[in-house]
Amino acid sequence: MEMAIAIVGFLGGWLLVAGPIYQAATELGAEAVDRASISAAYEAVPAPAPDSPWWWLVPPVAMWRRQRISRAHHEAMLKVMTEEQVTQLLRFGAKATGWLIVALGAAFIAAKETWELVELLEWRTWTFFALVVAGVFAAVLFMTLRTRRDQQMIEQRSMIGL
Repeated sequence: MEMAIAIVGFLGGWLLVAGPIYQAATELGAEAVDRASISAAYEAVPAPAPDSPWWWLVPPVAMWRRQRISRAHHEAMLKVMTEEQVTQLLRFGAKATGWLIVALGAAFIAAKETWELVELLEWRTWTFFALVVAGVFAAVLFMTLRTRRDQQMIEQRSMIGL
């Protein structure tokens, strides 16, 4: 019975990873964002000049400079964007961040369940890492295949006029 519970926990953990990844792809794909006008606003703001790599000899200073340059570029972008574009971008970012947090939490649970299964079966440590990579791959593959299938169904229905 202990083995069955460990296997169910392992599978459940990875389903908890696949679910948020798929839901994020679905919701973010359907989010009403005027990507063309936001891209145009992005193109209207010149990219910041690259910082000298020599600054990385003093990493805290390099990070401070990079953050300052990034913040200035971000503020310049906000000045050329409309209020609606900013709202769309913030809403999209909030949803993406929320789903990322959920998926990451699920990945931690899945890793724990994977470790417990590997310990119970007395497998080598490398098996744990292989199973984690396989789990992430399977979750992303599921999301990719499912969203592609959904998109194909929508395209087929629109082509026949339904």
